[in-house]
Amino acid sequence: MFIVLHGEDDFSSREYLAKLLHDPRFVNNVERFDGPGGSLEAIRQACETFPFLSEGRLVVVDGLPKPKRESATKAAPADAASGTKSKRGAKKPSAAAQAKEFAGALAELGAHLPTITTLVIIVAEDLPKVHPLLEVAGAEVRLFAPPTGAALERWISGRAKVEQASITPEAVRLLASLANGQPRLLANEIAKLATYVDRGGTIDAAVVELLVPDSREARVFDLTDALARGERGPALRLLHELLGDGQQPLMILAMIARQVRVLAQVKDLAARGARPPEIASKVGMAPFLVEKTLNQARHFTLPQIEAAQRACLDVDAALKRSRMAPDMALDLLLTEFGHATTVT
Repeated sequence: MFIVLHGEDDFSSREYLAKLLHDPRFVNNVERFDGPGGSLEAIRQACETFPFLSEGRLVVVDGLPKPKRESATKAAPADAASGTKSKRGAKKPSAAAQAKEFAGALAELGAHLPTITTLVIIVAEDLPKVHPLLEVAGAEVRLFAPPTGAALERWISGRAKVEQASITPEAVRLLASLANGQPRLLANEIAKLATYVDRGGTIDAAVVELLVPDSREARVFDLTDALARGERGPALRLLHELLGDGQQPLMILAMIARQVRVLAQVKDLAARGARPPEIASKVGMAPFLVEKTLNQARHFTLPQIEAAQRACLDVDAALKRSRMAPDMALDLLLTEFGHATTVT
């Protein structure tokens, strides 16, 4: 059998692979290869080796070689013009050609496997529709795309059942808004929440907000996002929801200040030409949060963000010196913050 597992949901594809690795049909007859550095001949020999004391043999190839962009300066212009070959009489194939040849050889191998062998290719990205591995007759091809919308909410509910817990619809929606469809992150959080409520317990929104740090940060993000759109009413409503939930004013201020600081960093790095992956690495944020913050930062100029940072410092001093009631101080901060936002 020839199986191709591909797609950006690497967590789910590896869970599927784990089931195969623990299949009793392949006990003591599993071989794994690193695709980018694997030897085709070694993979072929593994596929053709008869299983020992087992029904079948499982061979896993993890990843594929990626074509590298080759600089035009690597090729000598004179040789290119004259068609001169290397000293050994043959030109070395390009990285792209080698990657294509590797995939084609795996496809050929998959098309003629011994009946006792299962060959699995796992790739943590979507393969193009026209790809040798997807064209093998009789292949089992599974695309693992990160769930979104209603599918994501069903996935969260199902994952809670796996962890032997139930979960309320409100908690499901809150978790879905936090992880942006990242199954690996969600699975870790759900396992933690299920442990907290014990087997058979119920995960509700209060438990999520208590144990998942990003739940509070997500609401503060929504608050600053409302300010960026000039919607002071919704921002103030979110503020008072946080206060009503028992959040300490200084804690709320700290989260607002942190979000303003992140806005400043992301805005500055983007202005310097940094791409989202680089920004994520330098700021220490998840890539999907960088995209959200970039969208938010477009509504502010750097001077406006710097003014908001100073306002946060002023409110911090006022709260610590008890010069103003906490809710009034935060109300004034958001009011001034909102007035300072204009679309650039």
